[in-house]
Amino acid sequence: MDGTWLPLGYNNTYWSTPRSAARFGLLILNKGIWSLNEIMTDQNYFNDMVTSSQDLNPSYGYLFWLNGKQPTIFPGFATPVSISVAPNAPSDLIAAMGKNGQIIDIVPSKNMVVIRMGETPDGSLLPVLFHDEMWKKLMTAIE
Repeated sequence: MDGTWLPLGYNNTYWSTPRSAARFGLLILNKGIWSLNEIMTDQNYFNDMVTSSQDLNPSYGYLFWLNGKQPTIFPGFATPVSISVAPNAPSDLIAAMGKNGQIIDIVPSKNMVVIRMGETPDGSLLPVLFHDEMWKKLMTAIE
């Protein structure tokens, strides 16, 4: 995997390629193991990443959004809503959603990693509605 940290305003943003994002998704799908090599040796931390990190927003782990849990507090909003991160996606979806709609979706039950790169279609920092609509189309195609 490759990429670089670049300053963007007051933040540092990680820039990478779709192939590297897919590799990261595969690493998460395989619970930290790559080609029979254990890359992530702290399985407790891995489990914390992919389970709810606190009671306020059960849909969020450590750096990952967790589908199938409610309520959800989306970025930029203070009020929880009684929906999953992506109701049209499988309930075991683990999503790394980055700036401007860069998405790494991991679905263990389907042994699947989906990468979405490019600008957001609606200009939002996190295109929640677009993400769910994308999964509506994907589920139609794979079922």
